[in-house]
Amino acid sequence: MAGIYIHIPFCRSRCTYCGFYSTTGLDLRQPYVDAVCRELSIRGTEASTIYLGGGTPSQLTIQQLRQIFEALYIYNKVEKYTEVTIEVNPDDITEEFAKALSTLPVNRISMGIQTFDDQRLRFLRRRHTSDQAVNAVKTLRHAGFQNISIDLMYGFPDETLDEWMSDLSQAIALNVEHISTYCLMIEEDTPLYQQFQQGHIVEPNEELERQMYEVLIDQLQTAGYEHYEISNFARTGYRSRHNSSYWTGIPYIGIGAAAHSYDLKSRSWNVANIYQYIEGMERGERIYEEELLDDDTRYNDTITVALRTKEGINLSQLTKEYHDYLIKNARRYIDDGLLELKDVGDSSSHTPHLRLTRRGLFVSDMVMSDLMMV
Repeated sequence: MAGIYIHIPFCRSRCTYCGFYSTTGLDLRQPYVDAVCRELSIRGTEASTIYLGGGTPSQLTIQQLRQIFEALYIYNKVEKYTEVTIEVNPDDITEEFAKALSTLPVNRISMGIQTFDDQRLRFLRRRHTSDQAVNAVKTLRHAGFQNISIDLMYGFPDETLDEWMSDLSQAIALNVEHISTYCLMIEEDTPLYQQFQQGHIVEPNEELERQMYEVLIDQLQTAGYEHYEISNFARTGYRSRHNSSYWTGIPYIGIGAAAHSYDLKSRSWNVANIYQYIEGMERGERIYEEELLDDDTRYNDTITVALRTKEGINLSQLTKEYHDYLIKNARRYIDDGLLELKDVGDSSSHTPHLRLTRRGLFVSDMVMSDLMMV
């Protein structure tokens, strides 16, 4: 079984921080949907989870979404209780759209709120307001959705700790099942990076970002959310099954322009050009690049994904060579209290894991880089 990710690259406008492949060419939506359905027919599998991401999937019409799901269920084996997620923007969620969405196989919503501060929303070039975000959650609830995730950002230029705590309080008040949080990153080839290069904004203070992360953990755990991955928090039973598959090494198939796939032996990625993608699919040809994975690369992948999780790295799944290499390089971080060895499992079966401590979470990139094969 494999997770299926479908990339919907359309956005009405681009956000300043986004480095994902996207386009504002909404006139290409129908040819693109036709191409996605063609790729689904070519690459059918047994789906463990389904995720429509972007871009902005809610920029498709209900009929276009229905067309994708019909192809999904015709050409793939999908179990009855499969997690099916769609990303949406708050300003797309009308009562009519939410009601129509509830007629599709979607059972999980992921919504990009980012912040409840209208000035910062304008800074990000988000199209919605704080009130629209709150109302979107209510509208989705009224339409029957019982598994809602929201995204939040922190680390804005000039943001204070109190302002971040206010965002968290408003998010908790929504009582959603899942919250993903991200520190605002200034990535190359984005409008935000251009503003940084021109001196219009400055990078946030690292110590303040650390304090924001500490407050994030404290407030969400106090509110009853499990901190199950560096950036993700969930009510009991509501972890993202699709994203968890990335962190636990489950294969996945990426459908659409720029979408990535992984089959344990190789990684591949579709062409990041919507025109070439559509033209290729019209010929029944998938245009992609591929990287074969050697043992060292798979080990490094384990470090960078499994160590992000609450459980950490399952040491019993490593060969002796990699186990010994990992423990040797991890020793100083264990002594410093940034990593810990922990038995994970029930009373009948304990499995040794290496995981980040709370102190280690904020410096995870540094720790991971020192544990990888070079």
